[in-house]
Amino acid sequence: MDVAEIESMLKKALDLAEVHVKSDGSHYTIIAVSDELAQLSRVKRQQAIYAPLSDKIADGTMHAISIKTFSEADWQRERQFNIPQ
Repeated sequence: MDVAEIESMLKKALDLAEVHVKSDGSHYTIIAVSDELAQLSRVKRQQAIYAPLSDKIADGTMHAISIKTFSEADWQRERQFNIPQ
């Protein structure tokens, strides 16, 4: 699955200021930036990201997913340590 497709799916489903996806085969790293997500518990943030991707996870297209979420202010500080490729 193309990372641009995943980014598009997440942007359509969620109110994200930024989203960055990196792929290594069927293993994905997702960085999602949103003030709305920041208001949720850690578990709810994970669930919000997984929900639009559930079909791709279920069919095995996406095997392992690492998710990092940030508020917009936190992302300004953290982006130097989490540089999207």
